[in-house]
Amino acid sequence: MALLGSHQFGVFLAAAVVLAITPGPGVAYVVARTVAGGRREGIASTFGTAVGGGVHVLAAALGLSAMLAQSALAFTVVKYAGACYLIYLGVRTLLKGVNVSVAASVRPVGITRAFYEGVAVEVLNVKTALFFLAFIPQFVDTTQPVLGQFLVLGVVCVVLNTTVDLLAVAGAARLMQSTATRRLRARVLNIGSALTLVGLGAGVALAKIER
Repeated sequence: MALLGSHQFGVFLAAAVVLAITPGPGVAYVVARTVAGGRREGIASTFGTAVGGGVHVLAAALGLSAMLAQSALAFTVVKYAGACYLIYLGVRTLLKGVNVSVAASVRPVGITRAFYEGVAVEVLNVKTALFFLAFIPQFVDTTQPVLGQFLVLGVVCVVLNTTVDLLAVAGAARLMQSTATRRLRARVLNIGSALTLVGLGAGVALAKIER
């Protein structure tokens, strides 16, 4: 598979990095867990969300591979529907803004429970499944085996998200230090993420389908 050396992968990686560093529910959750139970609980919950993300990647990869085997048209419909969804997410993000507050009700639970709660939180997050289905197919080459490509790209997304979550855990005290600074940083990253989503969706929607 020539994916790893392609220009397309470079575009994917840049977009995935921008989206990974954007504050969102995942970062807020691991920071809340860190504040409540300390660094160990934060790290445990981070690995839990990573496992949950992996479940979504595997399920989506198997589903899309089966779909392509049955109908290339169906896969194309999913791809363009995903492009529209990315545009929708970007516009909504710009209009709604981002909430990086941490729930004060989170209490210490221990590292084992923190891990399993992290898995459950991510597995039960329908938005994560929808995002993977919308984002990753935009970079899949249907002339190559889809399953392997999707798994590679999905794992990259999960690794990037997990890395950002671990950094958030390590810097939880600093993140909570200044509300004004935190909101400004979140707003800048929020706008960058929104523009990335809109750009990806528009680019796919306007591009010609290659066969």
